[in-house]
Amino acid sequence: MAFLKPYQSIPIQENGEPLCPLPTDRLRLCIPHPYQSLGAPYGDRSPFYLRSGVVDRLCKAQAYLDGEPRPAHLGGEALFLEIFDAYRPVAVQQFMVDHTFQSLLQEQGLHPDTLTPAQRQQIQEQVHQFWAVPSPDPSLPPPHSTGGAVDLTIVNGAGIPLDMGSPIDECSPRSYPDHFATPSNETEHRYHQNRLLLRRVMTQAGFCNHPQEWWHFSYGDQLWAWLQRQANGENPDQQGICACYGGI
Repeated sequence: MAFLKPYQSIPIQENGEPLCPLPTDRLRLCIPHPYQSLGAPYGDRSPFYLRSGVVDRLCKAQAYLDGEPRPAHLGGEALFLEIFDAYRPVAVQQFMVDHTFQSLLQEQGLHPDTLTPAQRQQIQEQVHQFWAVPSPDPSLPPPHSTGGAVDLTIVNGAGIPLDMGSPIDECSPRSYPDHFATPSNETEHRYHQNRLLLRRVMTQAGFCNHPQEWWHFSYGDQLWAWLQRQANGENPDQQGICACYGGI
């Protein structure tokens, strides 16, 4: 299958943890949900569910955020993790891949009926740089379809997000977590500090940050296991840490 990610070679040893609702007394939810608003086919599933162990870790991340010293530009205000997207059925993954493809066509002034094969390939590569293949194969689940991946940001008490320098789901290099690591001005420095704050509290809770998406964090899925192998100096292609969450 085209556009497979390197982490999809990691074996899955499913542990059977159920999907659980995210606690609204500890976490903030992005409502209305952005993909539901577009008409994504969730059916009777909720985008605000995750595996029980992942929910526990998110609550730990919020506790770490509570204890973080506030950067000078934020003052002493309370901060909260806001969940943009969590569980995503494969049908929703397909919907969003198609939606992103169409959006990129519009941005670039292209029409699907007049695309050359090279143009179609280029747009598809752009899409799949940020979106996993919506595969129904149980050995190749998109991360969000395992209940182990979450897209999130940080908001203040009024629900206003910290400025991360690019919106969630932007298909550009600005989305890379360290894009502003060498800032050219004070504004870019704040973008990077805000991203570091998010990454710090999430990694303290056991999550791994997607290498190309500042907002995406995983625990227990194939991407998490692949990144753990790399962090431990293991050959990602050899037997070692395995994913514990498959498609659900």
